Formats: sequence, C-alpha cells, structure tokens
Amino acid sequence: MLANINVLLLDYALGSLKRQGGKSLFIFLVLCLLIFLLASVLMIADAIKVELNTTLKTLPQITLQRFVAGKQTNVSVERVDTILAFNGVERAIPRVWGYYYFKPAGVNFSIVGIDAYEEPYKKRLSELTQTFDLSTLEKEGGMIVGEGVQNVLRENYYSDFFNFITPKGERYPLKIAGVFHSDIALESNDLMLVPKQAAYTIFGIPPEEATDIVVHVSNPVEIPTIVQKITERYPDLRAITQDDLRISYQNIFDYKSGFFLSLFIVCVFAFFIVIYDKASALSSEERREIGILKALGWRMSDIVHAKFYESFVMAFSAFITGFCAALFFVYVLQAPLLRSVFIGYSELKPPFRLPFSVDVKMIVLLFFLSVPVYIAATLIPSWKAASLDADEVMR
Repeated sequence: MLANINVLLLDYALGSLKRQGGKSLFIFLVLCLLIFLLASVLMIADAIKVELNTTLKTLPQITLQRFVAGKQTNVSVERVDTILAFNGVERAIPRVWGYYYFKPAGVNFSIVGIDAYEEPYKKRLSELTQTFDLSTLEKEGGMIVGEGVQNVLRENYYSDFFNFITPKGERYPLKIAGVFHSDIALESNDLMLVPKQAAYTIFGIPPEEATDIVVHVSNPVEIPTIVQKITERYPDLRAITQDDLRISYQNIFDYKSGFFLSLFIVCVFAFFIVIYDKASALSSEERREIGILKALGWRMSDIVHAKFYESFVMAFSAFITGFCAALFFVYVLQAPLLRSVFIGYSELKPPFRLPFSVDVKMIVLLFFLSVPVYIAATLIPSWKAASLDADEVMR
C-alpha cells in the first residue's frame, strides 16, 4: 500500500494544508472536539455497562425480602428451614446487611454481616473468608473494608478503627483488621464486612431476624417455579431474581442513555453541518488553485489524489487526536462532569474509578462516521471542479 502512495502529491497536500493554516486549524479543532465528545460518552457508557453486568453476575440467584404496608422490613430467620425443604433449593442463607451513612464525608457505606461458621452467600465472600480469619475478627472486634472505604476513612482520620453509632446513640468501635481489593469497583468501593453479631448491633436488629434471605438453586431453569412456591407459602415475601435486577439495571441505563442520545445527536448534527458546508461548494481560493493546476497540465486524477491525501491527513489526524484525548479524559482523569450524565450529581457512595473498557466496534463506528465522511465531502466538490476546463473553473 505504501508503494502506491505518490510522495510528491502527498508533499503538495501537506503544503496546501500549511498554506491554509487558519482554516485547516479550525476544521482540525472542530473535528477533534466532536470526535472527543462522541468517544468520551461512548467510553463512559461502555465502562459503566460492563461494571454493572459484572456486578450482576456476583449477585444471588434469588433474594427474598419481606414487605409490610409497602415497606421492606426484617424477615424471621425461622423461615430458612421451610425454604430449604422445597425441592431444588440448594442453599438458603439469612443476610444481615444495610447502608450506614457517614455524615462527615457525605457517603453511604454498605455493611454486610459475615459469620465464621456460616457459608457465604457468594463466591467473593468465600474467598475473603479463606484469606482472613473470621473467628479472630469476632473475638477482637475487627472488620474488613474495601479500598474505597479505607480511602474515605483515612481522609477523616480513621486509620486503625472506626466508631459506628448505633440506633440507641451509643458508640460501637471496630478495628480495621484488613483491606481487600476487587476487580469489581462497585463491590470493593463501599463495602464493609463486619462480624454478624456486630451488624446486628450496628443496625439494631433482633438476633432472630435478618434483613433478607438469599436462595441458591441447583438448576437455574427452575428459578421461576421455586419463586412461585416460596411466594405462595409466604405471601409477604417478594422474590427478586437476577433477571429482575438485569431488567432494572437496563431500564436505569436506558434512562441515562437518553441524556447521552441528546448529546450524541447534537455532536453528529454539528459534525454534518461542517460536512455540508465543506461539500456544498469550494471556496474561491480552492477553485482558483484547481484551475491553476489544470492550466499547468495536472490531470483530474492527480488533483483528486492530492485532495484525497489532504482530507485523509486532516480527518485521520483529528480522529487519532480526539480519540487519544478521550482515552486520557475518561480513564486517567475519570471524566469529570461528563460522567455525571450517567452517574448523577448526588453521589452518596464513595467515588469509584471507571474500569478500562474499549469496544472495538465503537472505534470502528467512530472511524467510519468521521474519516470517510469527511474525505467524501472533500473529494466530491473537488472532483466536480477538476472535471471542468481550467478557464471555466477560475471564472
């Protein structure tokens, strides 16, 4: 391919861009800005979607919550034995968990109670129980926190322990016995793992009750049947499956995507205004240049080739610059302001880092939406002008 490039025509095209320095710079900056905005929004959307889908895979197959008067309330632990008796139910585990609002930082921590003698409800917690000695945590009054929690606590001068305030207004200190890291930012960002007895005290929940019950089944196909049996036995229980959560996440994401769609349409509209202006007619200076080249003996194919090199250098360099700027903006600077389109301004959780995720299809879409379109918008009027006689072009 490199052998087919006419170096002299390429040199002429680069010189033409330099001669039209102001105009070339303006078009280059506009193309860079549009590609930067489109790429940034697509990257943010893709990163958050990947994070949500990854988180969803770690959630329980069935979560049972008790509702009274339309409000979620605690469920009796005694119901676990009855649920385990249903055919197809592999495990039923009562959970004690909730959110703890830390006013000085204005964030919510997720607190999950764990027991050394109870099987964890998901694989990640099982891995943590093998890493840390939970029985020692219970004896010494310790807890395990995620990296995001540790950062927030350190900023508020809690490096070795943290004082919880119980519903009775009493202080309940727990040592920070360990810090864990997870590939899922939403999981490790705000999570506190405390002994189950400590969770009962922090939330003021009676020992015979639990926040909810998670159910694992041996055959996922039987989930709807098992849900029906459980809800018929306990009408006050609401069953939430992974499919329900997937639909809920998708609805939230689609709602947020409306803002993205608005921004996308504005950017594309602005881009095609530039393209329309470029394709509608050549400037008098460009027509004069083509006429002079025709008078000097240039063939139409030479002029088209030179304009192709000129437009390709402009569009491709703008694409690379805009895309690299978007990578830096999203994954290094973490997309300040723009990420709020999807996450929202009122963040109650500690801020988390967007995971690196670049979709090849997105890169291809951006490329074909910008580079070939701009090249075509440049070549068509140039080809029309080059097909005329020299004196007719310059008139």
